[in-house]
Amino acid sequence: MARDQIDMTPLQSRDELVAWFEAGIKPPSEFRIGTEHEKTPFTLEGRQPVPYEGARGIGALLEGMQLLLGWEPIMENGNIIGLYDVTGGGAISLEPGGQFELSGAPLENVHQTQSELMAHLAQVREIATPLGIGFLGLGMTPSWSRSQIPVMPKGRYKIMTNYMPKVGQYGIDMMYRTCTVQTNLDFSSEADMVKKLRVSIALQPVATALFANSPFTEGKPNGFLSFRSEIWRDTDNARAGMLPWVFEDGMGFERWVDYALDVPMYFVKRGETYIDVAGSSFRAFFEGRNNSLPGERPTISDWANHLSTIFPEVRLKRYLEMRGADGVPWGRLPALPAFWVGLLYDNDSLDAAWDLVSHWTAAERQALRDDVPRSGFKARIKDRYLFEIAKECLKLSHAGLRRRNRVDHSGRDESRHLEPLERILEAGRTPAEEMLDKFNGDWGGSVEPVYQEYAF
Repeated sequence: MARDQIDMTPLQSRDELVAWFEAGIKPPSEFRIGTEHEKTPFTLEGRQPVPYEGARGIGALLEGMQLLLGWEPIMENGNIIGLYDVTGGGAISLEPGGQFELSGAPLENVHQTQSELMAHLAQVREIATPLGIGFLGLGMTPSWSRSQIPVMPKGRYKIMTNYMPKVGQYGIDMMYRTCTVQTNLDFSSEADMVKKLRVSIALQPVATALFANSPFTEGKPNGFLSFRSEIWRDTDNARAGMLPWVFEDGMGFERWVDYALDVPMYFVKRGETYIDVAGSSFRAFFEGRNNSLPGERPTISDWANHLSTIFPEVRLKRYLEMRGADGVPWGRLPALPAFWVGLLYDNDSLDAAWDLVSHWTAAERQALRDDVPRSGFKARIKDRYLFEIAKECLKLSHAGLRRRNRVDHSGRDESRHLEPLERILEAGRTPAEEMLDKFNGDWGGSVEPVYQEYAF
């Protein structure tokens, strides 16, 4: 979510809300891959959070990146809060606690994703290293308390920060202490969207286990493998979760519109001002019944912004967003788009994946999702360990990528980007379990070594 969209056409009918999603339909020849990843900045000296202000702060980092890249600055009230690449479509943005996000351009294959990532890391290092800033590839800050973390100067975050404690115990942690990697993928029709959405929601726990990478809170093991995933279970359940209704007959764009209309809003943006409407529904706004904006109708921009504040395990926009994975070190990042592209962009693999999950019930899917943050591969569904299902998914993804046959300059197809996941399954344990072994062994009960071993 790089920047709030600006189209101030007032919405007249529900059909326009549906049409907004339908505009995402593309022929398979135009399918693209978007990858977003967040990383936590820390001071190389002292390993503390990095403030926004000052000569060695996040603002200075963004200004340096703007000079280096020539991208358009995204400004709010005189502060630089992001950058936008007008030519390629990528963007750099800030999460609430300064987590630095690359929203990648829409690319044709996973090789390009890897190239984009390597270029981005080289550019970031060039500016960040002289400022004394490093970046961590974990799903959650391993050593800082909530109160230590700075707040970025973005109006929408102030509103969310005030609202979060009213709707769950972990919303503030989600905002200020977690990092994710996401993949955004296209659909060719409403039916194709529904099939991909169902398969990817059901299998999101597989990605959560493969990328589980947040076992520490404030310097100690927190009892979970993906505490980031656990945090989402009690952030704001009105806008998160496994969406059981997606699997019911009649699912389509209209059904998502009806869901989104009733998800509580956070804000409405007018000019540079964010108006706090937290807790009121978009439906009331749509009917001219928003107390803060009496009689006013929402615009297309209001709708697009509202849709970006819904946080289920898979999110529908004009593409599908896979949201189940923890942030990880750079070597493992291209594995996430590779995994989902192999499963969802190859029809044979997509059919086989649907066969794998189609007989699971909503209760079973939910129980699997609830177990995975703590149990990882040992979570079960029906009579199977998630480990077996993950192996099957990786096989399907591998086959899908081979059939796609997008080769790099040395003739290798995209399946090579799955190698980090194949190593995880060979070892039989999640990345978090490997980290906990180090904590209990070589690291001598300290999380400090992560700042070297898991830094970008």
